[in-house]
Amino acid sequence: MPDAANPELLSGHRTLGVAPSHEHEWLAAHGTRRTLTPGEVLTAKGTLADAMHVYLSGHVVIRVDRGAGSHKIFEWRGGEVGGMLPYSRGARAPNDAVAVEETVVLMVPRDLMDEMIHMCPVATATLVHVMVDRAREFNASDLRDEKLVSLGRLAAGLAHELNNPASAAVRSAKLLAAGLNAAEQASSALGAAHLADAQLAAIDRVRAQCAESVVVPRSAIERADREDLFGDWLVEHGANEGCAVPLAETSVTLEMLDELGAAVSGPALDASLRWISLGCHVRALASEIETATARIHELVASIKGFTFMDRAPNPEAVDIRRGINDTFMMLGAKCRAKGADVKVQFAADLPCAHAVGAELNQVWMNLIDNALDALPVGGHLLVDASEERGRVVVRVIDDGSGIPADVKERIFEPFFTTKGVGEGTGLGLDIVSRILRRHDGDIEVDSEPGRTEFRVSLPLERRAAAM
Repeated sequence: MPDAANPELLSGHRTLGVAPSHEHEWLAAHGTRRTLTPGEVLTAKGTLADAMHVYLSGHVVIRVDRGAGSHKIFEWRGGEVGGMLPYSRGARAPNDAVAVEETVVLMVPRDLMDEMIHMCPVATATLVHVMVDRAREFNASDLRDEKLVSLGRLAAGLAHELNNPASAAVRSAKLLAAGLNAAEQASSALGAAHLADAQLAAIDRVRAQCAESVVVPRSAIERADREDLFGDWLVEHGANEGCAVPLAETSVTLEMLDELGAAVSGPALDASLRWISLGCHVRALASEIETATARIHELVASIKGFTFMDRAPNPEAVDIRRGINDTFMMLGAKCRAKGADVKVQFAADLPCAHAVGAELNQVWMNLIDNALDALPVGGHLLVDASEERGRVVVRVIDDGSGIPADVKERIFEPFFTTKGVGEGTGLGLDIVSRILRRHDGDIEVDSEPGRTEFRVSLPLERRAAAM
């Protein structure tokens, strides 16, 4: 139970000990002492502190789970001050503030703050410094935490995007080595046949047709039909039926094979077709490797552009079109998983914004990622950017369930999230808001069931250049 505090306990307090004795007496007379047992909650999650907490002894901690297990984000020990401080507007606790050992706290009620400012000027000045230091530390800490979470999300998306082309390149490279060995054997067999020039010319015509179009786009049914036709032809002419698949993928026709069969027969025809089909197969594999590695190169270029890893973090002219496109590149797997209908439209004459590119991309990542979370399967997402009244305006619009009115007022609060434990940090939109304030930008939100729009406004580069 609360009881009176001894003023002498404050004279040795690490934070408030600098105040004169009459201020200690005022605090002791107007505050109440509370003793917390281990595990007892001082301030519950989501509530505003109703008093200033002067910690005389013990240890109180706030922990949250941001997706990587519960960890400590705030703590107070004996000699420190927390809760409601002079001139502060107060903030809701992101989680329960829990005593981890027996803790003694002097609690000065919120409604006495104005009187305390008048009666305890030295203590008040000290507490203002504490509040400023705490805000600075908080800003640095949660920005760092959100960057780490964003980095993890970015790495996961990039790994997913890289996996398919990397696996395709490895698979094709292994098959390519085997294909080259088989092609060399077929080439030796063909050379041993000692064919005439006319026969070699007939072979070369089919080979040239194969080389002109390595892979022809066809439906699964069309491919299966061609493979059956080519397989039947090969069996009829005593050739290896395994040549059917690579030949069917090209624009080679049965009429061309008939011409070849008329010029070459027996083992020489089989050797010719194996050599031609293996050449088709090797070219197809080389094309697959080229496509896969080009995709990897594109992804690496996107992550480099997204993070501005080769640029100093200084405000400059930033083409937001590239940043938004790179963001969708990183979130491609999530878009596909949701079956999202994504539309991105930029004004033809969209000017550059004046910003730190890497920080601005963090804004797009949070807004687009949140929109995808809100989308139903097969939902629609629109990102639109244009110039309006001398500013760059970006709209992120989704057709999800919307943001309830009572939640909408709190979405920019630090640590506030509607997602489950481990699914959201509650820092994303707070970080977005702070980044935009640093860039002389702003963000607004309109939401109703079936339509949510986040609207970001940024200064133009030409405005910054004219200053």
